[in-house]
Amino acid sequence: MTSETALPPTAAPDQQLRFAAAYRVLQDAIAARVFPGCAFGVLAGGKVVLHDALGHFTYDEGAPAVTPQTIYDLASVTKVVATTAAAMLLSQRGLLDLDMPVGELLPGFMVGRAPGTYARYVKVRHLLAHNSGLPGYVDFFRTAATPTALLRACLELPLEVPPGARAEYSDPGFILLGKALEVITREPLARWVRREVFHPLEMAATAFNPPARAHKAISPTEDDTVLRHRIIQGEVQDENASVLGGAAGHAGLFSNVPDLLRFSQEILDATRQPSGAGSGEARLFAAATIERFAERQGSEGSSRALGWDTPSENSSSGLHFSPHSIGHLGYSGCSLWIDLDAEVAVVLLTNRTWPDRRNQSIRELRPDFHNAVREALSW
Repeated sequence: MTSETALPPTAAPDQQLRFAAAYRVLQDAIAARVFPGCAFGVLAGGKVVLHDALGHFTYDEGAPAVTPQTIYDLASVTKVVATTAAAMLLSQRGLLDLDMPVGELLPGFMVGRAPGTYARYVKVRHLLAHNSGLPGYVDFFRTAATPTALLRACLELPLEVPPGARAEYSDPGFILLGKALEVITREPLARWVRREVFHPLEMAATAFNPPARAHKAISPTEDDTVLRHRIIQGEVQDENASVLGGAAGHAGLFSNVPDLLRFSQEILDATRQPSGAGSGEARLFAAATIERFAERQGSEGSSRALGWDTPSENSSSGLHFSPHSIGHLGYSGCSLWIDLDAEVAVVLLTNRTWPDRRNQSIRELRPDFHNAVREALSW
């Protein structure tokens, strides 16, 4: 992020006034116990126009206050900031063929399957587009106690429909995608993206498996009564990712608002450059790469692009993000939306799963917040 987009420590009074409606949405959510606190940021026209935080880590008296730099468990936002980002770079460098059969990268995907099985026709692009035919979610952690056992169970999943026939958002698909990318890079996904994505973009707060010394400064996600039977703070909430060692293609990344705004600025810089990575301000991605991965895929009615989601009816992005936008949500209460036409990015980080997962009110809050932000930007 350039000096022009350097982050202030918190929002100035004029910013708070301009975005007063967005603040009210978040303040009302905290009062209604949708989440105990949040950090948020807005990028527009190459500048950070809002960067602030509200509330506390938990509802307990004396709980630490959230700051604009507070780190959160991104949950499935991992799928775009880490896994899809890796796929974008590897594809751009000619190292990843999106039409390569998954079975060629992960031979275990074909073990025990009959000739002509659907699995033979699953390509990398199907995993990215969530139309591989794999199921949406499987609680592998209940029977798989080791990374090897969980991966084997994922590889052996039966396909419910032919690849490309139906879009179904799939965690198992991204678990396999993460492993497939590791075959190409010949190193763990967490290490590769730290070196190739996070370090070049100066995303110093972004990492899988934050060190123990940093845990107390990270917003907790829940009081786990299912698997680990303790408060989850500074370690991944997702149980399957936990069994996989805390770093997986579908979940496990931790980050904060400043870093995600840097990532968003890179995406927006890339869309403006005419001749690919290395020109203009973008450091990593070429405009053609962004466009390729932002295009909706296959299955009729699906809003899914390659790795990314796009706005749809009743989208969490609200009413004002253009069709030429990309984004993603995280189960823990985080979200990232980037409007490639308007050059606007909005980050919202919360721990809506505190102290447990029952409250689903963030579904109504997200579009309200995004609407308030975009309407403030139209002043």
